[in-house]
Amino acid sequence: MAGLDVQHALSAPHGMGGLSPEEFEPILMRLIEPFLPDSVVTPVLCCGMVGAKQGWSEAGYGAVPCTPMGAASPVRARATDPRIAVSILPGLCQADPPDVMRGEETQIAGYLAENPHFDGVICLPGTHSNWVQISAAEVVSFRTTMTGELFALISQRSVLRHSVGAEGWDAPAFDRSVAATLSRPAELLARLFRLRAADILHGERGAPARAALSGLLIGAELAATRPYWLGQDVVILGDETLAALYTRALCAQGLDPKIADAEQLIPPSGMPDSRWGFPSGP
Repeated sequence: MAGLDVQHALSAPHGMGGLSPEEFEPILMRLIEPFLPDSVVTPVLCCGMVGAKQGWSEAGYGAVPCTPMGAASPVRARATDPRIAVSILPGLCQADPPDVMRGEETQIAGYLAENPHFDGVICLPGTHSNWVQISAAEVVSFRTTMTGELFALISQRSVLRHSVGAEGWDAPAFDRSVAATLSRPAELLARLFRLRAADILHGERGAPARAALSGLLIGAELAATRPYWLGQDVVILGDETLAALYTRALCAQGLDPKIADAEQLIPPSGMPDSRWGFPSGP
């Protein structure tokens, strides 16, 4: 975020889903203890799924419309080590249609800190992709899709796991698939099984099938979020490779989205892998 100088970046291979509330503090301390002074209480500010019901301490949600970080106060988390004072930022919620986000609001706040006059739509692609309407420095509304999570489940757990390769890419297959479900989203389920049939009958597997699966799901996402991007100024905050795919899909619809590096805007916690559907992905 603007005005901050990152001194160290640390990570651990743990997701919220695999931890009990009592395990968050020991993992945090293993990461930061070498940097803690003994005689000073160090404030620790957390965001993302650490504040979920199943996280360290529930931080609740602030209701939109509101500024990304100003809807509710941080919640003090339970910590036994006297050297740290842990606070967790709340997420954002929307009553109708019902929706929630955690962690992404910090990236939005980071982008708006650097671009205070931005009015338009911010897209945050990932395991759960968010489309966020911004006006007068506030989040007005947002819509979340499970695109990335569905890609992981279908490619790893469904019958398509036998056809979808783990590596490689086919840009034309991706483009065709985006266009197919963007124009006819009702055919998504049939087109998904068609990938398996094309493999059995014609040997179309690996990179083309992987790119087609990604394109079908992103096309369905764009169809569901059309009011958020059609005729709007769109900024994409995300992994560079993932952002490039969304840019490619939106450019085919006549848009010229901008890309911002999400890693520079405080990355959200959550599911550990949001890189999906690319040559460099899983």
